[in-house]
Amino acid sequence: MKKIKIYSGEQMDNNGNEFLPIFTDEDIDIENHTEEETEIPILPLRNTVLFPGVVIPISIGRDKSLQLIRESYEKNHIIGTISQIDKKVDFPGESDLYSIGTTARIIKILELPDNSTTAIIHGQSRFKVQEFTQQEPYFKANVKKMAEKTADEKDSEFIAIANTLKDLSIEIINLSPNIPNEAAFALKNIEKPLFLVNYICTNNNAITAKKQELLETANIKERSEKVLQILAVHIQELKIKNDIQTKVKNQLDNQQREFILSQQMKTIQNELGQSPIELEIKELKAKAKAKKWNENVEKTFEKEITKLERMNPGSPDFSNQINYLHTMLDLPWNEYTDDNFDLKRAEKVLDKDHFGLEKVKDRILEHLAVLKLKGDLKSPIICLYGPPGVGKTSLGKSIAEALGRKYIRMALGGLHDESEIRGHRKTYIGAMPGRIIQNLIKAKSSNPVFILDEIDKIGNDFRGDPSFALLEVLDPEQNFSFHDNYLEVEYDLSKILFIATANTVGDIKPPLRDRMEMIDVTGYILEEKIEIARRHLLPKQMENHGIKEEQLKLSKDAFETIVEEYTRESGVRELDKKLAKIARFIAKKIGFEEEYNPNLAAEEIKQILGPQSYLKNRYQDNETAGVVTGLAWTAAGGAILYVETSLSKGNGNLTLTGNLGNVMKESAILALEYLKSHASELEIDHRILDDYNIHIHVPEGAIPKDGPSAGVTMVSSVASALTQRKVRKQLAMTGEITLRGKVLPVGGIKEKILAAKRADIKEIILSKENEKDVKVIKEIYLKGLKFHYVDNIKEVLEIAILKQKVKNPRQFKHIKK
Repeated sequence: MKKIKIYSGEQMDNNGNEFLPIFTDEDIDIENHTEEETEIPILPLRNTVLFPGVVIPISIGRDKSLQLIRESYEKNHIIGTISQIDKKVDFPGESDLYSIGTTARIIKILELPDNSTTAIIHGQSRFKVQEFTQQEPYFKANVKKMAEKTADEKDSEFIAIANTLKDLSIEIINLSPNIPNEAAFALKNIEKPLFLVNYICTNNNAITAKKQELLETANIKERSEKVLQILAVHIQELKIKNDIQTKVKNQLDNQQREFILSQQMKTIQNELGQSPIELEIKELKAKAKAKKWNENVEKTFEKEITKLERMNPGSPDFSNQINYLHTMLDLPWNEYTDDNFDLKRAEKVLDKDHFGLEKVKDRILEHLAVLKLKGDLKSPIICLYGPPGVGKTSLGKSIAEALGRKYIRMALGGLHDESEIRGHRKTYIGAMPGRIIQNLIKAKSSNPVFILDEIDKIGNDFRGDPSFALLEVLDPEQNFSFHDNYLEVEYDLSKILFIATANTVGDIKPPLRDRMEMIDVTGYILEEKIEIARRHLLPKQMENHGIKEEQLKLSKDAFETIVEEYTRESGVRELDKKLAKIARFIAKKIGFEEEYNPNLAAEEIKQILGPQSYLKNRYQDNETAGVVTGLAWTAAGGAILYVETSLSKGNGNLTLTGNLGNVMKESAILALEYLKSHASELEIDHRILDDYNIHIHVPEGAIPKDGPSAGVTMVSSVASALTQRKVRKQLAMTGEITLRGKVLPVGGIKEKILAAKRADIKEIILSKENEKDVKVIKEIYLKGLKFHYVDNIKEVLEIAILKQKVKNPRQFKHIKK
């Protein structure tokens, strides 16, 4: 049997092997080969399109097609080839075939060893079916030859397109591992552009519909441009595919290499008996046996460590699982420090570190006493609120020392992600437990003193509101089964003594505030600040700066000068900074070995600290009508403020200045309306209210001011201006007013009283309902003050406005009759 090869040259080689051409340049048409026959047999082609001049092999499977091929081959008849519209149709009818095809001559029929038949056919020319004349045993049809508009082979543009087609085809062959290199050799030997175009049209990878479109294009140059576009797209697809395959292969090679190395290392370590993974798992199991956790936690640990043993150490989840198990083991499950029930010692510790703050100290001692008697008690959730610098945060450390517990402080200021409290789910990359669990791991105890600092400054955004996550933490009825998203098992927080700190109670969410026991930590009076500075602050600064006891001493008047002239605060934070500056000054003197006086008095303090930072916020006088002293509360403590009223000719308009908020503006309107409606009772000429504009001003206009507590101050100020009568000397007041003249209670009484004492005020007007707030204040804070408790505005004016006129009272002339 002769060897059959596809070839583009001679028909026979020297060894007698038969070659079949892949193309010919014979000019064959229907007339030349069929003479008068216009009816030719039609062979449906599945999945391919034959172009003129091209030789292709086709597999013959259908019985009809086998009969057609054999009969036509024996008679040397021309056949027509037409592609199927849908390749899935096994027995196509007339409607399943395109109308344009290519005539062909059968070169050879090959009977293959697997009993299949392949025919080698040679495309001749294009034709169009006029009508089908026979269905059985195979299709026959009357056809009409279609002329092709050949391109001029001297056309430089066409030659360039043909050369580009050849180059692109060779590039595709090089990029495609499934195409043999002999195909590139065959392409290089095609010299005529016409046959090159048809050969590429037949053998490109476009779908049958696209190839049929190329066949139906009569203009060869236009056909070449279309196939050029197809090849360009195919090259891009091949390049992308090859890039992806290369990357995947490299990744697989790296993974395989790492796996092989890992297995080799594991084998070596096993031989040496030193597998680190097995050693670590063994160590984890040993630690687990010593833990005091409950059955549920133990089952969870066993489940998770079994999962770890099944994991591939090279897997990214392996390290996450190891970290999770370490977190479980590091937590102090049911591990508690023993409370020190020596109540006298606890009291001494609290008194040693902090001066004052009796309410807080008493509450801690009460808790310790009950714990001593009962043996078990849910820890209270305490919230210390008050101005900055009064010792709220540092008090937590003293409480921990007094109880003999571990101390944890967690700053909540600016916290805006709920996951900071509850943790992230461990499925996320970089997941970790919440800060509650993290801090317990650091403390190594399940009953520490836990300070939640600045709880009023928690933020919130699209990631949730941490204050709501704290509801479970700070609820004694729930926190025995706290759920952390990372841990995924319940943890008991009920033995922890939570102490929250805040500056402003109003900024804490109501549900959170409801779960805490609120304790007011107010500011200090002058004597307390001096005592705190002498006992605590100065010794601390001397120790920090390496100054010995005999090298620095301050007199009482020196402390008083620092507090009154260089600080203005409810706490002692600024006072501590001034003492630090003095300590640095002395340390410098000692370092340079200069002579200095270690016993500092007020004059030396002024030389060290420089010019006076604050003018004494003291009461001025009562010689000006319309000026009344009010009391205000701020986040930094209490303060006094002056309300000034002046009158000018006009139409009875009211002007308010001093950066006042809406509530304060409403208080001013209420004050004026009350005076208008009770003008005759208060001996106020109502014509003044109509003919004069009233201007109310609160000094320090750069500072925003708001709140209802200035109501009584405003009504007294306007009444004094309208009557030109003096206001009682060294008097201050605070209280909200109503339109019917009632005086309502306000908050921040202790801070306001301290501010009054600092300003040398002797008498204070308060609502009768605030009397209960004054009674709970220690006598030391009230010494030297007289209180007037009132129900209505008339009582306020009777006490505040004297019968005596001011010096040079204003004469209201030209009042309209």
